[in-house]
Amino acid sequence: MAEMERDRELENAARTMRTAPVAAGVAPDEPISELEPPSAFPGATKELIELNAELAKLPKGGTLAAKVAERGGLDVAVVGATGAVGRQMIDCLAERNFPLTRLRVLGSARTAGQSLPWPGNASLAAGDLTLAEGTAEALEGVDLILGAAANDIAMELYPRAVREGAIVVDNSSAFRLVPEVPLVVPEINAADVAESHGIIANPNCATIICLVAVWPLVQKAGLRSMVVSTYQAASGAGRRGMEELVAQEAALALGEPVPAPSAFAYQLALNLIPQIGGFDGRGYTSEEMKLQNEGRKIMHLPKLRVGCTCVRVPVMRSHAESVTLRLERPLTPSEARELLRDAPGVRLVDEPAAEPPARRYPMPLDTSDQDLVYVGRIREDLAAEDPSRGLELWCCGDQIRKGAASNTVQIAELLLR
Repeated sequence: MAEMERDRELENAARTMRTAPVAAGVAPDEPISELEPPSAFPGATKELIELNAELAKLPKGGTLAAKVAERGGLDVAVVGATGAVGRQMIDCLAERNFPLTRLRVLGSARTAGQSLPWPGNASLAAGDLTLAEGTAEALEGVDLILGAAANDIAMELYPRAVREGAIVVDNSSAFRLVPEVPLVVPEINAADVAESHGIIANPNCATIICLVAVWPLVQKAGLRSMVVSTYQAASGAGRRGMEELVAQEAALALGEPVPAPSAFAYQLALNLIPQIGGFDGRGYTSEEMKLQNEGRKIMHLPKLRVGCTCVRVPVMRSHAESVTLRLERPLTPSEARELLRDAPGVRLVDEPAAEPPARRYPMPLDTSDQDLVYVGRIREDLAAEDPSRGLELWCCGDQIRKGAASNTVQIAELLLR
């Protein structure tokens, strides 16, 4: 009997989500992915449904402005501080002069006691950057958590921290599609942070890079569907991915045996791997479905269709993407260039007809270690039934920065207002 009552509670929670399309980013009766039942959001589990129901009962719209005004800064924790994204978060906090009174850096038990360099405000003592193990106790009293840890750690630590008064901006995929958790790209849907009950999710890296590039065009001409091919750098697999590519390239240069892959399924050097994530019943990978599922929520386009192919390429840093847009209204390439020229977060790099070396288009080497998304190769989609409503473009952006760490810190800055 208790089990039946529990199941009814879960179904009621799911039914509540169906009747709140603004929060969920989906139409009331349409599943966000056809593989999911109408009563669920993508990836829904009993644990996530229960969390969603719990978050819905908490106040929303919290900010950190009052704490900054009162104390001059915040007690901030970076969870997963030893990884590529966590280290970049620390650098971004320093670069952007984020108001800090204390910075806690948390990692695994194995790294506890080690030190990380702090390139910013000298008022933070060196001891503040001594790694501690990422536990609930280590987060007691913290104001803001920037998450760069795996999903299981996020699920274990962050809901409790929110109940104790912290605000979380999380880079894992654990909460992205939970209806009561805003999924935010500041250039697109900054206002959604006001819907937060304490957890705000950072989108997938390829999603961020694509949507920053296309959003100015979507605002002008609407969007029916996209076809996207991503060319994703080794950095998408973190430090292990980058180190593995370096080791493979070094072995090839020296004529030595290539080390067996561990970060990737196959050798990446001199190769392309057309799989990122696991496959679903229709042959799409989890990475490929993120662009549709997350794009619908971020842009508030519940019926958006996206066909996506994600490929891992032997590039160290910066993802590149080929994007085909099918628009609601006509938009010429010239009009698109003008919209992108002054768009926030975008740099227009579109001079393919010039003679070398003046010929310019976005490339990973040019976009690494900075926060703008470069957009170019803008042209009509010749395969569209109405080419005036179809555009092709090419974009590149740094996966570690704008695709992860910088976007997380930018979301945190919205909470200071």
